[in-house]
Amino acid sequence: MVETLASHPAAAITDEIDDYSWVFGQSVDRLVTVEMRPTGLPYGKIDRLQAAALAESGYRSQTLMAAEALRRSVNPGDAVVIVTGAGTQPFIPKGENDGPVGAAALARTVLQGLDAVPVYLCEPHHADPIVASSEAAGVPIRPNGLEPRTARGAFLETSPTVDDDVADWASQMFDKYSPAAVIFIERLAPNRKGVIHGSTGFAGWSPIVDLTPILDEATRRGAVSIGIGDAGNETGFGRIFDAVREIQESGAVCGCPCDDGMATITSTDILVVASVSNWGAYAIDACLAHLLGRVDLPQPPETAARVIAACFEGGGYEAVFCTQRDLVDGIDSQTSISLTQILKEMVRISLLPTDSGPAH
Repeated sequence: MVETLASHPAAAITDEIDDYSWVFGQSVDRLVTVEMRPTGLPYGKIDRLQAAALAESGYRSQTLMAAEALRRSVNPGDAVVIVTGAGTQPFIPKGENDGPVGAAALARTVLQGLDAVPVYLCEPHHADPIVASSEAAGVPIRPNGLEPRTARGAFLETSPTVDDDVADWASQMFDKYSPAAVIFIERLAPNRKGVIHGSTGFAGWSPIVDLTPILDEATRRGAVSIGIGDAGNETGFGRIFDAVREIQESGAVCGCPCDDGMATITSTDILVVASVSNWGAYAIDACLAHLLGRVDLPQPPETAARVIAACFEGGGYEAVFCTQRDLVDGIDSQTSISLTQILKEMVRISLLPTDSGPAH
């Protein structure tokens, strides 16, 4: 199934999606690309990155296409790898909450909507917030010795802490789980010189490991790959590499010794742009619920609230101010929670029986 995504032009797949669904996806895209950035951070960028992604792909909606790729590629019992984790010492010791929270939403959708097996892959210091978020979403972490197809939960595996060991580890993970799809959410990735940067061009964190070999392995083995990000330095944005270098102030000139900008060269099959990476996960959740006809599937706001709170309890920080204030990417957590309610209602309305109403 994955070969269909890779080997056919967009029209060969997208023609099978009805116009109403594309309009639904476009509305979701607009909702999750509403920008909220203080003037101290890059602003006025999300619309331009989204436009570049749409122009490059030829799809009418990036989020709907990501959901369709999962629907086509993942069968019951398959594994779906979810890679996340950004931030490290000294300011964000266990990572930020943009990433783990969205990863948990995706894991819930994978488990409950596709009857598949989520497998989190992350660096060791990111594990605690991911575990806490997943369990709050109703996706328990199972012992790694279980047979994956009988788990009714998720697995979590942590990477080596040395770059040179990651490729062998990634190969072992694919041998063990044989994933049908790999999703990267808020996972920073290297530029042309192999350097990983923050959105404003900062580099040099420690510990940090390049997990790009997971994407290399997905490509080699034919697993569909999806990248979700909000700046251009996250895995997947290599699809619009030149656009990121042009749009972002630090895209081409980072200010660190590498002097090659923060734009990553890593390209996933599908790129989802969102103002907050978690929102991109919520969007895929909603689009998949729409495509599956599952009004019960979208994450309810009370679950979203519980997951955000659990991520803090697990040690996650919000990344703008590097605190445990009730924020996600500097935005009040209630905003993200409310967003899930809007998406849930969009799904419900989209699945109502055809009825124009008595006054229309």
